[in-house]
This record gives sequence, structure tokens and C-alpha cells, in this order.
Amino acid sequence: MNEASGFDGLRVAIFESRMAGTLASLVEKHGGIAIPAPSMREVPIEDNAEAIAFLDQLLAGRFDLVIFETGVGIRMLVQALEARFPASGWGEALAGSKIVARGPKPVAVLRELGVRIDLKVPEPNTWRETLATLDAEQPVKGLRVAVQEYGKPVPELIEGLENRGASVTRVPVYRWALPEDTGPLAEALARMAEGQIDAALFTSAQQVEHVLQVAASSGIEAPLREAMTERVVVGSVGPTTSAALRAHGLPVDIEPEHPKSGHLVAAVASEWRRIGKVRR
Repeated sequence: MNEASGFDGLRVAIFESRMAGTLASLVEKHGGIAIPAPSMREVPIEDNAEAIAFLDQLLAGRFDLVIFETGVGIRMLVQALEARFPASGWGEALAGSKIVARGPKPVAVLRELGVRIDLKVPEPNTWRETLATLDAEQPVKGLRVAVQEYGKPVPELIEGLENRGASVTRVPVYRWALPEDTGPLAEALARMAEGQIDAALFTSAQQVEHVLQVAASSGIEAPLREAMTERVVVGSVGPTTSAALRAHGLPVDIEPEHPKSGHLVAAVASEWRRIGKVRR
């Protein structure tokens, strides 16, 4: 690797949780010092009546189209219902519906389950691309549509489907929460506010919410905002995360062409000098 195109020893905060180890390895591969600061966890919804109702309606043939939003959500849905329905049966259960996968992660899990995929939502895999794909290839007027949600609802998608004449059933599977141990996150944010961290990588919009929540509870929100605006190179994985940062008055210094974590690390490693924030 050309040192001039790498992190060159920058201290890089990583707010990812599930893939923290992978991102840390990528940062180190590009010459940075990774500072893992997990900011969220996915908590399955217990006694999920809506998931059970979804399964019952699916088996009764009452959905024309099912949209799967996340790979982890599909796994949790299958696990939550495994006492009622075997994982091996999902391919057949979904065969009577059109199946839409929002990006590569749900595609991979659906393929593991033997589910036929009719439409794949292209990058950057937001609700806008989901609606645009349906408009172009599968108009939803008059259709019964189920949406497997992620950590919180996406009202723009639900409203967009309903405005197009679909009857929509939401299928919440999990909710986002802070890590059980917020110590590493609070410590990383304190270091960032004190000028001891050079770059920050955000890979989801919810990470922005949790970072500011923990900063506020630690009494360092103002200095953290100042640091992110003036000194810290802020990398965002894609449009949804960037929108969340900007909505909270925070900068987006670098966003990769493709909304993937590996592309984010590579983009920040190669472009941070151009931003002019870090003083070496």
C-alpha cells in the first residue's frame, strides 16, 4: 500500500457493532489505529405477535409482495418463528409472493433459505431506490405488501407504498438499543472531544443518534460537535447515514461511491488529507 494513500497512523473511531472487528482490521490494513466504540445492538422483539400474524397470513396466501429490508432481520424473523415453522420451509412459503430484497445482505440470507428473489433494490439501497424499483418493474397498486422492517420504521417507504395504492403490513422484528456496556463508546467520544481521535466512521443512521445520546449524557455534546466540525474527519457509509448526520448539524466529509463499509474505509484512508482537518 502506498503510505500517502493510507491513514498514516490516524486514530480512527469505529461505531459499528456487529462488524466492528472486520472494520478494525480494514482500518489497520490501511495504516490506521482502530478505536472500536460499539454504539448499538439489535434486540429481538419478544412475543412478537406481528411476526406470528405475518407468518399466518403468508401461509394463507394473503401477500402478493414481500419486501425484506435486512439480512439480520431475516435471520431474527426465522429464529423467532422456528418453534412454529422450520427454516427449511421458507422457500416454499414465500414462493407464492413476489420477493424484493433491499441490497446484498438480505439477498445472501434469502438465498441461504432457498427463497426465490424477484427484485433486487440497487445501490444505495434506500427507500427511494425501493420505490423506484417497484415503480419500474412491479407497480403495487392493489397489492397486499408485507415489509420486514429493521430497527425502526421507515415512514417514507410505508407512506410511499400506501400512496401508490398498496395495502401494507409492517413486520417489525427487532429494535435498536445502546450496547449493554457503553463504556468504550463514552471513552472514545471523550477522546474525540479532547482531540485524541482523528477520524470517525459512521455506518448507520442510528449510530448518529446513539453517539449524540451518549455524548449528551456524558456532558460533552458541545465539545464533541466542535471536534467533529473542526478537527475530526467524518466518514459516512451512504446517503441515509449522511442525511442523519446533516439533520443533526454534523458534517459529512467523505462518503464513498458505493455504500459499503469496505469502500468507506478505503475512501477515508485515501481522501482525509484533502479535507484539511487533521494537523500532523
